[in-house]
Amino acid sequence: MSASIATPPLRRPRLIAIASGKGGVGKTWLSVTLSRALVQAGRRVMLFDGDLGLANIDIQLGIMPEHDLTAVIAGRRSIADTAVAYPAGGFTVLAGRSGSGALSTMDPQILDRVLAALAAETSVSDIVLDLGAGLDRSVRRMAAVSDTLLVVATEEPTSLTDAYAVLKLANADRPGGDVRLVVNQASSKAAAERTYATLAQASAKFLGRKPPLAGIIRKDDHVRDAIRRQILLQVRHPNTPAAQDVERLAALLTS
Repeated sequence: MSASIATPPLRRPRLIAIASGKGGVGKTWLSVTLSRALVQAGRRVMLFDGDLGLANIDIQLGIMPEHDLTAVIAGRRSIADTAVAYPAGGFTVLAGRSGSGALSTMDPQILDRVLAALAAETSVSDIVLDLGAGLDRSVRRMAAVSDTLLVVATEEPTSLTDAYAVLKLANADRPGGDVRLVVNQASSKAAAERTYATLAQASAKFLGRKPPLAGIIRKDDHVRDAIRRQILLQVRHPNTPAAQDVERLAALLTS
């Protein structure tokens, strides 16, 4: 009688959450562009619009999905059946619904059910969660269950304050978790390093931990053009400074 061969367990995807604490720092743009960069690095990627009140990934990509997250919440469709292919990027998109108060005030048990389904989605290797601006309950929960939390900041003083607030809550919600900083729209490498140093020093002093710098994304006029035309930066303007920086970030996350 031949010995049976055990079936290896299916590997769950890595959840990469992107948060900012405030709007206007390029969080959604980074989520979209990073998803493409991860695909270029050989990963199978799903982009999840986790801004449960002001979802806008579909607008930024110029797509009109027939179904969105509400179908998953209602139990009418699975995540795999609801996510739509975005051929230009090579990834799939699970869209939200802009302005839906029902989503922004989602029952915690329902949110946990959705997050559990995401974690069990074996059709992809990575799920990028574009979290909403602010620090409400749903944002904190999604950040807490992610494998890697990228906190986006710019050189603006208000962005530093809000990014620190995210770091503080992350430290309370997920002590010892993988939390990293990304400085976006950097006017120069030196300015970005000063921005990082300010946040890192405050975190070390008051939180007892110093989050590593995941990447610096240079200010690049090509970004605005790509967003306006609803085209991925790597497709519209490949090899530009910001595209190269995001590709380096993806390489770090997959190394």
